[in-house]
Order: sequence, then C-alpha cells, then structure tokens
Amino acid sequence: MDSSALKNRLQKNHKKLKSWITKNEFECYRLYHKDIPEIPYIIDIYKNYAVIYEKGKRLAEEDLVKRDLHQEMIKVALTEAMNIPAENQVFKERKRQVGIQQYNALDRRNDEFMEVKEGPFKFWVNLYRYLDTGLFLDHRPLRQYLLKEGSGKKVLNLFSYTGSLSVAAAKGGASVTTMDLSNTYLDWARDNFSLNGLDIEAHKFYKTDVLEWLRGKDEQLYDIILLDPPSFSNSKGMEDVLDVQDDHIWMVKECMKRLTPEGVLIFSNNKKKFELNRVVTGLFDVKETSNWTIPQDFHRTNIHQSYFIKRRNQPESL
Repeated sequence: MDSSALKNRLQKNHKKLKSWITKNEFECYRLYHKDIPEIPYIIDIYKNYAVIYEKGKRLAEEDLVKRDLHQEMIKVALTEAMNIPAENQVFKERKRQVGIQQYNALDRRNDEFMEVKEGPFKFWVNLYRYLDTGLFLDHRPLRQYLLKEGSGKKVLNLFSYTGSLSVAAAKGGASVTTMDLSNTYLDWARDNFSLNGLDIEAHKFYKTDVLEWLRGKDEQLYDIILLDPPSFSNSKGMEDVLDVQDDHIWMVKECMKRLTPEGVLIFSNNKKKFELNRVVTGLFDVKETSNWTIPQDFHRTNIHQSYFIKRRNQPESL
C-alpha cells in the first residue's frame, strides 16, 4: 500500500470537520483513528503539528520493518494532505503506563510548551515530553458543559491532570478545587489558569493521594464533583493500587457523601470493557452520558464511558 489511500482519507476527514473546526475555533482535534485497518494509528492535530500514536505491543522483527514503512507513509500523507512537515510529526507508542512511568519524561528534545486555543479556552500543551500532551481532546464537550453550568457552583476536580476541566468550570464562574498527586501537573494547571486570565488565588490546588483523601473525613460539600481516575495506577506516592473496575464502587460512594443534595457527580473513565456495577445504579440516579460526551471528531464511540450520578429523592444509606 502506498500513501495515496491514507492521504485521501485524511483529506476526506478534514473536509468533513473543517467548517466545525473553524466555527468553534478548535486548534486541536482528532483527524484519524485506525480508519484503514492496515494502518492502525491515531492522528491528532495540534495547530501545524501532528501527534501520531501506535498501539504499544511487543513487535517481531518483521513488524518493526512494517512499522517503519507505516511511519514513512504517514509522514508523506500528512505532508501532502495537511501540509504538516515531517519535523512537525511526533510519533508515540501508546501502552499502559505503570508506577512512576506515567510521570516520566519521554523526550526532552524540542521540549517546548505550545499555546493552543479551544473555543473560549487556551491551554498549554507539550507534544514531546510525555505520552499525553496535557490536553484530553475527548473531554471537549464536558468542558463546554462546565463553562455553561459552572456559575456560582463549588466544583471539585479529582485526578485533575493539567486542570483543563478546572479551567472550564472556573471560566464559567465556579469556585474550583483541583486535586492531583503530581506537582508537575498541578503547576501545569496553575499555568493554564493564568493563561486564561483566571485568578489562581481565588481557587484551591492540592497535591494529594486522591484515594487517601476520599477515605478521610473532609466534610466540605460540592455542587459538582469530577471523578476521572486512571484505569490503573500504582504511582509512587500512592498508598494503594488503583483499578477503576474494582475500585469505582467505593470511590463513587465516597464522592456522593461530599455532594450537596442537588449536586452531580460526573464519573468517567477510559477502561475498555468497563462495566458500572449494579450497586451504583441501585443506590443512585445514574444517567449514562458517554455518547453525549464524545465529540464528533471521535468517530469511535468506545473512547470513554461517562455517567452523571445524583442522589435519589430519598437516598438510601451509603
């Protein structure tokens, strides 16, 4: 296979998205997601750069040769279809990160932060340093929701990463508490707040083991709680190993204790084949929002699962 089929698909996808991208002022979007089975890659666009992910697995020698051919094909197709030169194309291998690996730098060459625009928001991204860029593109609809619904609300963002959801809520008029285990990501979140003209002193940022905090006795109540844990983590600094399938029941219960009576827990994760336990649906009013929270540039609908969870009118004991 030469690069023409991929080039044509990239052009087709971009044509379909172009008016939507322009209208909404999105500088970052997903262009390609394994559309052609023989070229199983993901391509995300960041201005005039592309981040290309391949699924991480142990490759035989002949597969390594195939990967090199694929990457050369992608370089040509992106250059011809999107006018993105090879030096602006960043190839990454996506595999499960364990322990401190998820915080380790991958590549400090060209280690510069780039400012990108997403409608009313601006964010700092880094295309080289880590596996992820600092901005989860599939959370775009949720950011829009928080911008619209945040006014006057107290919002808690757990496992906050670089704080893009916190920025959206704060820009919408919420008072936001942002929690993450990593000082690197909390500093990144503060920088994102500053980039958007938000007063850092008006909001709270805590470095903490979220699992340990949830087991504590903090009695502060919130109108919106964002719970988007990693699928699996045994990060340095955490007392426990986290598996979202095994641990989501007690995490949801603890979050619900910290909600105002009319509050909402927005629980999401990206574990494939995740199943929400019936204990959760038995205790609370649960509305699955996965389809609504996946944006139109993500034509694969299994990117993440999302649920809006509220108390019942007469809630059962937790």
